[in-house]
Amino acid sequence: MKHFAVALLAPLALTAPAFAGGLATPAPEPVVSAPAPVVTMRADGEWGGAYAGAHLGYADAKDPDANGAFGGLQAGYRWDLGTAVVGVEADMAGGSISAADSNDSVDRLAHLKLQAGYDFGRTLVYATAGAAYAKADIAGVSLSDTGYFGGIGLDYQVNDRWTVGGEVLTHRFNDFDGSGLDLKATTATLRANYRF
Repeated sequence: MKHFAVALLAPLALTAPAFAGGLATPAPEPVVSAPAPVVTMRADGEWGGAYAGAHLGYADAKDPDANGAFGGLQAGYRWDLGTAVVGVEADMAGGSISAADSNDSVDRLAHLKLQAGYDFGRTLVYATAGAAYAKADIAGVSLSDTGYFGGIGLDYQVNDRWTVGGEVLTHRFNDFDGSGLDLKATTATLRANYRF
C-alpha cells in the first residue's frame, strides 16, 4: 500500500513546480503606436481674393523726353487656380514726370490691367498688359490720351494679409491726343497691398 501511495503521489510531485506561483500572469502585449500625422505645406501660396494698396515709382519717357517720380493707389482681384493665378487690377497715379529742357510734363497715369502668373509659394511672378491713360502738358497745352502697356511683376507674401512687390511696365501712346507725338514711357514701381 505504501508503494501504491508513492506511485500515486510521484506524478503530483513532478507537476508541483508548475503550480508553485499560482496562475501565471500573461505578459502584456506590446503597444503599437500609430505614426504621427505628417503635416505637409502647400507648394503654392494663397493668392485669391480682393486686395488694395499703394505704389511709388519712377518713370522715364520719350517724346517728350521726361523723367520723374510718381505715386498712387491700386485695387484688384485675383483667382488662385493652383499654380496658376489670374487677375484684374486698376490703378491711378500722379506725380511730376517732367522734361529737363521744357515745361512739358506727364502729370497723371492710370492703368486697367490683366494679370497671369505662376505661384512659387509665397512668391508670385506674373505678366501684365492692358490699357493705359496719361494726362500731359505739352507745349503749354493740356492733353490726354489712352494707349497700351505690357510688363512683368513680382509679389511676395509677408504674411496672410500683406504683400510687397514691384512692376516694370513699358507704355505706348501713338499720336498722343492728335499732337503727332508718339509717347513712350517705362515705369518701375514698388508696391504694397493688403488682401481682404
